[in-house]
Amino acid sequence: MHLQRFMHRRRKDADLAEEMSAHLAFEEDANTARGLQPKEAHRQARLRFGNPQTTREQVWRYRSIPWLDDIARDLRFVIRSLAKTPGFSIIAILVIAVGIGVNTAVFSVINTVLLKPLSYPDPQALVQLMNSGPRGSFPGANVPKYNIWRKQTSVFQQVAGYDFGGAGLNLTGGDHPQQVQGIHVTSDYFAMFGAPLIIGRSFTAAEDSPNGGRNVVLSYSLWKSRFGGNPNIVGTPIQIDNQPYLVVGVVGRSFVTDPVGDLWLPFQFDPNSHDMAHYFTVAARLKSGITIQQANAQLKLTAEQYQREYGGAPASQEGFSVISLQESIIGDTRYSLFILFGAVIFVLLIACANVANLLLARASVRKREFATRAALGAGRAQIIRQLLTESLALSLTGGLLGLIVGFVGLRLLLNVSPGGIPRLGEDGSAVTLDAHILIFTLGISVLTGILFGLVPAISASRTNLAATLNESSSRSGLGLRSGKIRSGLVVTEMALALILVIGAGLLIRTYLKLQAVDPGFETHNVLTMAMSISGDRFQKSANVDQIIRDGTDRLKALPGVANAAAGCCLPLVGGFGVPFDIVGRPKGANRSTGGAGYYSVSGNYFDVFRIPVLRGRVFTDRDNAASPNVVMINETMAKQYWPNGDPLKDRLLTGVGMGPIFAEPARQIIGIVGDTHDGALNETPRPTMYFPVAQMPDAETALNSRVAPLWWAIRTKGDPHDVVASITAALRDATGGLPVAHVLTMDEIVLHTTARQRFNMLLLIIFGASGLLMAAIGVYGLMAYSVQQRTQEIGIRMALGAQASSLRNMVIRQGMTLALLGVAVGIAGAFWLTRLLASLLFGVTAWDPAAFLATPFLLTAVALLAIWIPARLATDIDPMTALRSE
Repeated sequence: MHLQRFMHRRRKDADLAEEMSAHLAFEEDANTARGLQPKEAHRQARLRFGNPQTTREQVWRYRSIPWLDDIARDLRFVIRSLAKTPGFSIIAILVIAVGIGVNTAVFSVINTVLLKPLSYPDPQALVQLMNSGPRGSFPGANVPKYNIWRKQTSVFQQVAGYDFGGAGLNLTGGDHPQQVQGIHVTSDYFAMFGAPLIIGRSFTAAEDSPNGGRNVVLSYSLWKSRFGGNPNIVGTPIQIDNQPYLVVGVVGRSFVTDPVGDLWLPFQFDPNSHDMAHYFTVAARLKSGITIQQANAQLKLTAEQYQREYGGAPASQEGFSVISLQESIIGDTRYSLFILFGAVIFVLLIACANVANLLLARASVRKREFATRAALGAGRAQIIRQLLTESLALSLTGGLLGLIVGFVGLRLLLNVSPGGIPRLGEDGSAVTLDAHILIFTLGISVLTGILFGLVPAISASRTNLAATLNESSSRSGLGLRSGKIRSGLVVTEMALALILVIGAGLLIRTYLKLQAVDPGFETHNVLTMAMSISGDRFQKSANVDQIIRDGTDRLKALPGVANAAAGCCLPLVGGFGVPFDIVGRPKGANRSTGGAGYYSVSGNYFDVFRIPVLRGRVFTDRDNAASPNVVMINETMAKQYWPNGDPLKDRLLTGVGMGPIFAEPARQIIGIVGDTHDGALNETPRPTMYFPVAQMPDAETALNSRVAPLWWAIRTKGDPHDVVASITAALRDATGGLPVAHVLTMDEIVLHTTARQRFNMLLLIIFGASGLLMAAIGVYGLMAYSVQQRTQEIGIRMALGAQASSLRNMVIRQGMTLALLGVAVGIAGAFWLTRLLASLLFGVTAWDPAAFLATPFLLTAVALLAIWIPARLATDIDPMTALRSE
């Protein structure tokens, strides 16, 4: 009710004035009717009615809310005051916008990655099944584990398996075959994730059984793009890898998965399988009221049951566990995001210190104004309130600008490099402006407004009334207390900026170290592309070997192509791992001699990548299905398992304990090749085995074709992009029309593997540069203001014979004292804080001497440049002008 009276007061005041005029006119008319002259009638009416202005003021007070009136009055005053000093206002708003903008940008990423729940019903109940052991945990499952986990109905409501979406599928049956991302899922998959099926249904348990028929569920985007959103698509057969599949359903647009899928097929694995290959993952939905801790306790018993049923696997120190699905997707991103968030808080603190310095200087100039206000009755609280209103107006305006700049800048950065951060979507499309970001920006704007405005407001409110009014306007300047505060703020700015720049320097050094890593092969002029061979046609090794031979022969005949090869995996893309035994070597209580990477490749693989052959030979056409099985190993494996022996004299049994699919005769080691980085440049090469495609067991080939694509690698004589069209056409002809996807050069793959480091480095460079610029502005502002306030002193010194160089050196000495003090504090802080960066570094330590030596020099040089300008201006002061002003 009170607030309603407060609203629309201008209109209500006009109504009141009109009403009062009407009453006055009515009274005049009544007086005239009683026989009075018009003038006397008007006078009598005014005497009876009273002073209209007094009445209006009484009504105005009735309709007002005092504290709102005070704020509105302060706001009007602040707007006029800031408008009178546009230079100060613009600089302050820009500095705040930078500080809040970078905070908004990083928080937007944190909001999307960490804070937004997964887009599934009751996402907190979704967990990822993990294999845990002394060396950490990893997802991955085989059929026996899936069966064991699915029986845990006391803790799990639903359990579903799905593969990694690696192989891809070929949509055929039209003029333009298309490679799409297909995911094999068990029958509970859609129900567990709450997938919104807009047409049709999901898979039944019968359809998910072996020989359960060919059925498919389409994604919304594929349904729209490939099939034009046909509402009658359910029941229609489509061609996948030249085989008819029946469409049974279409999921809604809102269903987002990791990995992203274009269509889903029933898994249809044999539930009686004892194969131990981990080629899919399993997620589950907890029953209502079951916690992750309770599920983990149950899975501990499950691991023991698994050991009893499947004989020694997992090992005694290994077991099963669950983590939330969101945690599984986020992985180690949380830590790096928190590091970046800490860095942007530093930027914000520098911005606050800078603006606080500006406000202190402005408050010093306005001391006489505050003294006059105090003399007229304004209390200390009123002065503090007015100055806080001013700082809040600046921070809110800067926050609005920062919100726009930060969000737009982030989108541009994500378009350039999303940094391999999960949940951001393609080119950062998942990062949207929502209520969380708006509330965060508003909150941080208010907080910073209070933070940088409080000290200047309290300082200004302590005005010595008599002393200030007795001073001339030209001398009412910087007090001793505020001078110390300003100096302290500059020291703080320098220290924070130094820590930021050292952090950026460490990440720059990390990125350069990564770029200098020898991947073990030549990355230039190598084109790669993936081809799905998941159809029935490629269940046997001979068929896969044949299309590789046909394809490489056609490719090598093309102009611009030097060599070509193919295989299951590529360096830096990663592959599989299998255990192995060295024939004749005791393995004690271990289940196998060891484990190693598993690459099935064609003969030219090592020539294409120019991987050096250290001993023995590479595969030839004679290493076919009819010849004795052979294997090659890398240097790390040779050194680790034959430190004093000769690997070429030994044979290997691979896939030990993984089931009948992997059972095969022993293989003779025929060669040792150099190490390549298979996972990432910052990972140490692991033991790796290479197998000729022609000698792979058919069952292994069928599994590989189902879960992984066939990778082609072509060494070109010039720019690989120039021959993409001819290569893809040749491969299509050689393989009967199969399309290719993921066309990338090896240089681009190398670039992708360092995307996270590059993203972190770019952000810290931006933050460090922002902090450095603001610190330089802070030093410059302090010294420029100091020179201005000491104009008369400098003029007197010059009149008494002081040399310009001595005055310049005096200013530089004072400024550099503060700058060097800040550098010293910053180095001490950096020694402590850079330890937090240790997990993000590669090839450098958190106390890298180069970063700790170069950065202080850089910051000192920038500070010297910022101080030089006011120092130079000090020597231009005219002594006569300064003395006349005195």
